[in-house]
Amino acid sequence: MFALYGPWWELPVRAAIIYLVLLVLVRVSGKRTVGQFTPFDLLVVMLLSESVSSGLSGGEDSVTGGLLAAATLVGLNALVALVSARSMRMQTLVEGAPVLIGRDGRIFDQTLRRNHVPRLDVERALREADCDLKDMQYAFLEADGGISVLKESSASVRPVGGPDG
Repeated sequence: MFALYGPWWELPVRAAIIYLVLLVLVRVSGKRTVGQFTPFDLLVVMLLSESVSSGLSGGEDSVTGGLLAAATLVGLNALVALVSARSMRMQTLVEGAPVLIGRDGRIFDQTLRRNHVPRLDVERALREADCDLKDMQYAFLEADGGISVLKESSASVRPVGGPDG
């Protein structure tokens, strides 16, 4: 139950490779995938988990192997969070940066398409910010997938539609 079937170092190496590849795939998939899950996005995440599970364990069925792989994933996540908190370049690389999607009452449809954001999401963000399109000074797609709207007359950005609201 606790005896490893292969070399101990193989599981952390497998976990690190899978972690890094999935991190890149999630970043490439776009901001809206991270910010607001649709049922289809949730399905993809579940299938990703299932598809990499055998590569992660390498056929290892022991409790020790499972705990070693889990500890590696948690450790890598903590390391990435620590480095991201200390380095703006790493934070931008891992989390992304805000994208201007509208200015002066005009929504940039090409930018929305490039970032896989439906125009309806921007219109909803405008309603939630109690802002007519003509009164919008700036609209940003935030790194977390939320949309922030800055009104002509306001002095601050009001985030709406992010993962918490």
